[in-house]
Amino acid sequence: MRVLLVEDHAPLARALQLGLRQQGYTVDVAATLEDARYALSVFSYDIVVLDLRLPDGHGFTLCRWLRARDEHLPILILTALDRPEDIVEGLDAGADDYVVKPVELPVLAARIRALLRRAAPNPQPVLEWRGLRLYPASRQAWLNGEPLHLTTRQFALLEYLMRHPGRVISAEELLEHIWGAEADPFTNTIRVHIHLLRRKLGDDPKHPRFIQTLPGAGYRFAPPEEESHA
Repeated sequence: MRVLLVEDHAPLARALQLGLRQQGYTVDVAATLEDARYALSVFSYDIVVLDLRLPDGHGFTLCRWLRARDEHLPILILTALDRPEDIVEGLDAGADDYVVKPVELPVLAARIRALLRRAAPNPQPVLEWRGLRLYPASRQAWLNGEPLHLTTRQFALLEYLMRHPGRVISAEELLEHIWGAEADPFTNTIRVHIHLLRRKLGDDPKHPRFIQTLPGAGYRFAPPEEESHA
């Protein structure tokens, strides 16, 4: 899941970015309204976490602009402004939640998970396929009843593939959604992570049960309808 964090206080932004990354999220940071608009016009995000007092304007402006542009993208306001009228204005501007600083990271992460669950067209607390079970909320994975010990990136990669069964996903899209804007498009990171993930899944790339490689196109998590032909 990819998060846009709009926060101009650099130490706080960095701390939140690191903390949310440890929770398995890809986090891009924008320090101004202009930077945020640019990021939103170039990249696709699953949620926006928005401060209100920014160097080039008020976060309500971005909130209204974004809500007019996309009525489904979750927006979580994270601010020190705690007056009732600010909360009302923020929610009326289109925010889905309003959290007052300071906030503990586990609480913020739980709020983000709640909004993402509501935004999902078909919420799935468990992702399953051929003995593979993924629990996104608790970041746990099991294969044939045995726990899978995945790194944060491996879990995020597997989750993204399992959430899009049957769709061919390019390496560029995986880099964008899992590694974020700082990812090097010329790296072989995806290939390495797919290789390591396959080893943990016991997946033979020549006869894959889970992750298929389509040369020149990308990767695909085996669609359910293929089970009858396996």
